[in-house]
Amino acid sequence: MPLPTAPSKRAALLSLKDLEAPVAKLRTRNDPNKAATLARPTRVAVQTSNPPPIEAPAALSSENLLPLTDAALPTPMVRPVPPTRTKTRARHVQEPAKLFVLDTNVLLHDPSCLFRFEEHDIFLPMIVLEELDAHKKGMTEVARNGRQTSRSLDALAEHQGGDITTGLPLSATGHPDARGRLFFQTQSLNYELPTSLPQGKADNQILGVVEALRKQHAPREVVLVSKDINMRVKARALGLSTDDYQNDKTLEDGDLLYSGAYALPVDFWSTHGSTVESWQQGAHTFYRISGPVVPQLLVNQFVFFEAPGEPSLYAKVTEIRGEVAVFRTLRDFTHLKNSVWGITTRNREQNFAMNLLMDPEVDFVTLTGQAGTGKTLLALASGLTQVLDERRYTEIIVTRATVSVGEDIGFLPGTEEEKMGPWMGALDDNLEVLGKTDTAAGEWGRAATNELIRSRIKIKSMNFMRGRTFLNKYVIIDEAQNLTPKQMKTLITRAGPGTKIICMGNIAQIDTPYLTEGSSGLTYAVDKFKGWQHSGHITLARGERSRLADFASEVL
Repeated sequence: MPLPTAPSKRAALLSLKDLEAPVAKLRTRNDPNKAATLARPTRVAVQTSNPPPIEAPAALSSENLLPLTDAALPTPMVRPVPPTRTKTRARHVQEPAKLFVLDTNVLLHDPSCLFRFEEHDIFLPMIVLEELDAHKKGMTEVARNGRQTSRSLDALAEHQGGDITTGLPLSATGHPDARGRLFFQTQSLNYELPTSLPQGKADNQILGVVEALRKQHAPREVVLVSKDINMRVKARALGLSTDDYQNDKTLEDGDLLYSGAYALPVDFWSTHGSTVESWQQGAHTFYRISGPVVPQLLVNQFVFFEAPGEPSLYAKVTEIRGEVAVFRTLRDFTHLKNSVWGITTRNREQNFAMNLLMDPEVDFVTLTGQAGTGKTLLALASGLTQVLDERRYTEIIVTRATVSVGEDIGFLPGTEEEKMGPWMGALDDNLEVLGKTDTAAGEWGRAATNELIRSRIKIKSMNFMRGRTFLNKYVIIDEAQNLTPKQMKTLITRAGPGTKIICMGNIAQIDTPYLTEGSSGLTYAVDKFKGWQHSGHITLARGERSRLADFASEVL
């Protein structure tokens, strides 16, 4: 029911004529129930402490006319806000942002760490700036990171409107995700540490700053962020909040790394068989699948079905559109007629890897697995076949991270290739195996083949890769687990038209300091490239080197 016409004056009384007019319109309608329903909001709108009966408007007189209240004024419809959202927002506002105190090793490990803490604030003690200045000289990765961090701090300090005493906005240099502020230690802080901790040591001074800030900013949470395990242990012993720098980790657990293969469920054919379409194209059979298994798949992921008494299926996902996926059967490299440079694959995962290595549409391949699974041998065999037999690439370029397991043996004499020679023992061992595959050739034939192979393989150092472009090259990056994500990006971006890059490594054997399974460049590349139509990954599971190597990998 429409509300009565409001009087021209706010303090005026509602006239009897205006009150009766809406009721009279409702009475002329045929549906009394609907009129009564529409009349209820009017009763609520003009209701006072002693409302008159609307059913008998003729009995009203001038003595009991209703005063116009604020409730009678027409108000716009306001959509109510759900109470849960209001509570969550209020609680989010009340919670203060944390104050993170960064150790020097965090800044040297990741120069962009200043912009990784979202809405939280960052505090840098003066001793951290001193240590940062001491590490900026040199050509190492640590020195480069130190200089980059210094440039970032200088850009923040020079920004217009920034006050170093009230904190510098971290979003001032074009990082909108960093909504906190950067604070420097501008005055001495009073703190007390146990006498057993030497006061002159830099780590202990940082712990003292954290202790002083905790008392100064209570009840706000102050957290020390450090890559130094011993420093975190000392901080916990003193009752201080501390944490490792987690933002550089692609995965929390190495077991969660994308394997590149997916085992189809046992009831796959019973649940998806009615909707499967298949057709033949050349030597491959294609299957179009739709069903609950499709959302779990990625492009270039391998799928396999193995069940007793039923035919096996080994295929690769070539296309995903919505809830429909297309499988393509694989080439069987376990058979001798499909051998690659005399090498046949020995297990399922090796066959998956060889299909990726021999596919010209795949530009980037990552292979992971324990020692002895055949990563280097498969990559070299496929590379020699595509360079010498198929002439798809002009030459093979091999490089690796020069991180030693034990003590450094010092400087090596000779040219670039001669210096890299001691690091390429694995390459020589595999070339020796591949050189013996042609049993029909005599001693002279094998020697000529080895010379031809050596002429098409170039060994390069990673130190001279920046600025280069590889055209139609087959690039092998061995021991890639020892690379940082930045180094991995530098190497992959060297690829020009017609170049294929293969990264291999075992993330369980990382020798680079401060690198873990979750922060390795190899893990970073596997996670970022999964699902791209021109890349593929497979984790080799079973060792094929020898029974001694397999047993040692399991028990040691």
